[in-house]
Amino acid sequence: MNTNMKKAAVIVLGSALLSSVVAGCGSDDKKNGETASPGASTAASAAPSGPPVTLTVEVFDRGVQGQPDLNNNTWTRYVNEKFGKPNNAIVKFVPVPRSQEVEKLNVMMAAGEAPDISFTYDGTTVTRYARSDGLYVLDELLEKHGKQLKAYLGEEVLAYGKSDGKQISIPAKRTLVAWNGLFIRKDWLDKLGMPVPTNRDELYNTLVAFRDKNPGNVKGVVPWVTGSIGMNYSFGNLTDSFLAPMSEEEFATTPKWLKPGYKDGLKWINKLYNEKLISPDFALDKTLKQADADVTTGKAGFFGANWDYLLTQKIRDGLKQNAPDANFVPVDTFKNAEGKYPKVVYDANGVFSFIPKTSKNAELAVKYLNWMADPEVLFFLQYGQEGVNHKMVNGIPQGIQQTGDNMQMSNLNLDYTLVVNGAEMGDLEKNIKAYAAALSGGDSSYEKLAVDSYKINTTDGYVNFYYGIPNEANLKLGRTVGDLDKQMMERLIVCKPAEFDALYDSLVKEYMNAGGKAIQEENIKNYRAVIASRQKK
Repeated sequence: MNTNMKKAAVIVLGSALLSSVVAGCGSDDKKNGETASPGASTAASAAPSGPPVTLTVEVFDRGVQGQPDLNNNTWTRYVNEKFGKPNNAIVKFVPVPRSQEVEKLNVMMAAGEAPDISFTYDGTTVTRYARSDGLYVLDELLEKHGKQLKAYLGEEVLAYGKSDGKQISIPAKRTLVAWNGLFIRKDWLDKLGMPVPTNRDELYNTLVAFRDKNPGNVKGVVPWVTGSIGMNYSFGNLTDSFLAPMSEEEFATTPKWLKPGYKDGLKWINKLYNEKLISPDFALDKTLKQADADVTTGKAGFFGANWDYLLTQKIRDGLKQNAPDANFVPVDTFKNAEGKYPKVVYDANGVFSFIPKTSKNAELAVKYLNWMADPEVLFFLQYGQEGVNHKMVNGIPQGIQQTGDNMQMSNLNLDYTLVVNGAEMGDLEKNIKAYAAALSGGDSSYEKLAVDSYKINTTDGYVNFYYGIPNEANLKLGRTVGDLDKQMMERLIVCKPAEFDALYDSLVKEYMNAGGKAIQEENIKNYRAVIASRQKK
């Protein structure tokens, strides 16, 4: 990223990636001499009298095969025993299909039936609810009942839940911010006597060698495997490496199609496709079954996907079975003109929890999230009981395969730990190793791969500009231009090189007329409003 573009991003310094970070503070109430059992709520000195209050909490229903009752399992019973009883409350979980979460949430909010604690990953949706006066403002409640929660999350994370200076939601802390990654067959490079590529030219020469020399001696070798645009597989930070200098405002508000250099980046991908260096039928691979098969059967020499994709069971187990000698390593290949490897990373926040105005239990809801920020509570909800749900190896919890009530429906119980996204061990390197262990079924051999991949895929990282203001044009036209964006990518990658320039220009014109221009104009207006607001503080 060039010097001016740096102003538009929060740079994640690679040299500081593996330093320690402080975990959440302990409860203030424990300092007052209470001797609660591990995980027991200390939100009140004594349980309130009278009939128990029912606190409703949203939970994703991911439709995982063999999943237990989402309201009656090891984790929900722990919640009700350790938080519910001391607060004379019953915590009832309200399942919402993951694939329809925003649509379902909209219906519940409109009907006044949303859970006391609701959540979504869509920050714009939360702001829209707040602007229609549908949410509690949480500043006073947090100050009174959320001191432990505030200390754990910190001001940086909490800021993502503010609108017009008011706290309207509680963002989870994202402990691992890496997003996409690139991986190459090191064993193939060794056979060819080639080094690990460090720039585009070296990668191109490597892909040509993979195509022509087939070092794996496989039928149907695919130098660079990818799948349908917008799914898990990606081109990593390739186009970032082509971008020319821009001001902060230009970088934040300009559609990618108009950013100087983006066209050249896409033209380079088109060149690779036409030279048969990329999956020939990637646009038809809507389910990614073909891409996954090419990777796990040993046909792939290089691919881009999530930074942790090699740790997932379907890739990990498939490779061990079909290509046991395959050795994929993470790699940085897309260097820009300034010698940097710019790549987008996640914001510091994860899911947004909020309390609808219709809730009658706002105070109890904040106490619940505050209780969850206790390190002992988080550890149990993520890892369970030692010897039953996990074993400790060199200070890192290694998960034990679970079924029935002990089963987790999401990695590290993501859907039950609303204050954190990712492993929380109080130290970045331990977080990476713990996450790798959880994802790889306790196989410690993946620890180094995870640490290396995380370091590479956060080096020169930046986050996209955070508006905190809904783009009304995008709300109306976002789906239309989003669908068009995907179609444009596919058409431009597979067209003949001689047709590329004219096709690019005509498609971009169509895109801007379909809503891209309106969205850009509102982005400019919102950007300037955000900057003006910051300057007043």
